[in-house]
Amino acid sequence: MNKQSNTYTIIYIIALVVVVGAALAFTAMSLKPLQQINADADKMRQILASVHIVPSSDNIKPEFDKYITRKFIVNADGEELSGDAFNIDVAQESKIKDSAERQLPVFQCKLDNGDIKYILPVYGAGLWGPIWGYVAINSDGKSIYGAYFAHQGETPGLGAEIEKPNFSDQFKDKRVFIDGQFKSVAVVKAGQKPLDGEDYVDGISGGTITSKGVEAMLSNCLAPYKSFLSNLSKD
Repeated sequence: MNKQSNTYTIIYIIALVVVVGAALAFTAMSLKPLQQINADADKMRQILASVHIVPSSDNIKPEFDKYITRKFIVNADGEELSGDAFNIDVAQESKIKDSAERQLPVFQCKLDNGDIKYILPVYGAGLWGPIWGYVAINSDGKSIYGAYFAHQGETPGLGAEIEKPNFSDQFKDKRVFIDGQFKSVAVVKAGQKPLDGEDYVDGISGGTITSKGVEAMLSNCLAPYKSFLSNLSKD
């Protein structure tokens, strides 16, 4: 075949694309299990961060299994469902489904002192992309023990500050039930107070939209757990 011909050039390009594509596909498939392991480990780390536990080594699973004594799913009525809580797509549940239809993961944690906490995942939208986190509730179901928040693309020094302890530590002891009524935690401008009497934290200076995103995320994702938390209080 004439190597200077258009036919040869086209065949060469097609063969090259097929070979390179096959190599990339094989590489992606080979790395997928490792990527999933890393993603799961990061999720475990974030869950533990909500109860102020920092893993002592890179092998996080043994410590996760030590502290997370139960993983289960509930519905909006507080009834336990079958399924794998760890693999529930909280983003899809919160964005697509009505609160009454959602599968709600719960991670039960037992601390070294024997105290029980219930860790609930949350997901929402910031200024530039998704935000998410985990909120640890005390065993009476009435108040927050700890929280962890993360983001995909918020502005460093502004909205990205939701990742910092200076922000998340404010949530400790904030109530989600006041006078028997469920109330999410408000995120307000420093020096201000919410109008509805709920507990509140100071928002990020210069990160108003991200702060309001956190407030909306908590309201949207914690409200469906109202019956579950109320049952804890009764118990």
